[in-house]
Amino acid sequence: MKYNYLIFIGRFQPFHIGHEKVIKTALSLASKVIVLVGSAHQARSFRNPWNFKERESFIRANFSTIENENILTFPLLDYLYNEDLWIQTVKEILLGVADYNSNTNLKIGLIGHQKDESSYYLSRFPEWEREECENFNNISSTNIRELFFSNKETTNSLSDKVMKKLNIFKMQDEYITMQNEFAFIKKYHNEWPLIFNTVSALVIQSGHILLIRKRTEPGLGLFSLPCRRIHNKEKLLDVAIKKLREEASIKLSESVLLENITRTEVFDNPYSWRGSTITHTFLIELDCDKFSTITSPFFAFFSTWVPLSKVNPEMMFEDHYQIIQTLTAKNLKGFL
Repeated sequence: MKYNYLIFIGRFQPFHIGHEKVIKTALSLASKVIVLVGSAHQARSFRNPWNFKERESFIRANFSTIENENILTFPLLDYLYNEDLWIQTVKEILLGVADYNSNTNLKIGLIGHQKDESSYYLSRFPEWEREECENFNNISSTNIRELFFSNKETTNSLSDKVMKKLNIFKMQDEYITMQNEFAFIKKYHNEWPLIFNTVSALVIQSGHILLIRKRTEPGLGLFSLPCRRIHNKEKLLDVAIKKLREEASIKLSESVLLENITRTEVFDNPYSWRGSTITHTFLIELDCDKFSTITSPFFAFFSTWVPLSKVNPEMMFEDHYQIIQTLTAKNLKGFL
């Protein structure tokens, strides 16, 4: 074999016959193929509708028992605002399989197709060899998702085994939820620009964080930071304070909130469900021992204080988990 290990990184949303061809090629070149399933442990969204376990089952359904023995699958969490940590995580996964630091004779490579800017990671591991694959029949997972959630034919790009699993998924409530998200996003893109500015507030008190639960699409039922799009002739700080006091209904004066702003940072999520989103986030750290009173606003199911130790990416809207993680410099619950 040319390699001891070949690494294939992707989101596989869903796993299609192009992905299958890459793994087949990898199996012919390497003793073991490591498949890193990206965007793992996130809330379901139109971009990431299937969780790690579902995608792992899509992958393994297409290979024989012997082939599956040589395929290792691992979840890979996104680190939108800390690429070094993402790279470190990939290397740590490999270290858990084989100690390549002490065994310099191991041949390790990356296999994949540099289709667009989302495949930039292929150049982030210069110490490993590259196996470039052509895009098989120009298959696009985005197009497959659009057809699938529009209830249109997708079998030309998917194996029968994956299609069978997706037909089972169609009978679940999650399919209807994602259909509604897809319809909302299409309508939203017709009404709003695809690049826009928002403001969010990250309020911490006694090891807890203030979150709201969304009652509308996108992200129905998920938790988010108090966040709103900036309208014309509004100032960033004014929007953040107004959101907290009027919509998140935190019962503190404007002066107290302003006094406790400890940091601000800009986050640019190119994969927002709505379009490329620039979020200006204010970190507010309150010293009071007693939690500030909050009441349920009109725009959310409720506002609530959640322990930082209980925050995980599967409960959070879009990139808000990564924003919290970056601004608090903490490894939050699990998955890391």
